[in-house]
Amino acid sequence: MGAQFVGAGWAFPARTDSSGGIALVRREREVEEAIRLILATAPGERPMRPDFGCAIHDLVFAPANEATAGRIRYEVRASLDRWEPRIDVVDVLVEPAEDDDAVLVIEIRYVISGTNNPRNLVFPFYVIPAVEGGS
Repeated sequence: MGAQFVGAGWAFPARTDSSGGIALVRREREVEEAIRLILATAPGERPMRPDFGCAIHDLVFAPANEATAGRIRYEVRASLDRWEPRIDVVDVLVEPAEDDDAVLVIEIRYVISGTNNPRNLVFPFYVIPAVEGGS
């Protein structure tokens, strides 16, 4: 599988390179950008592909607690299993950020299929912080 399977694609966000052509990303960087694009897209956002994306956006107003973290883990794994066939997801960890109650840090541990190259990607997700004495 190797490099041909991973390939190359447009950089995201779309931009030009030093020669004025469309900037491309290759190999591991292309896969990383594809993962970020999946996580940053809410289902229904793309009219021609309404199922594409990750349903974590439904949780923006959820409290930053273990139940929300569990749902995020599930949604991230499900969307990557469906939309990024070039990777094998090893684990998805969701932890509160050390310095901000309104951020859950999503760490995705994965391997590019056909390689023995473990990778990880950290994606911040912003939620409503839990209120003391509230629900």
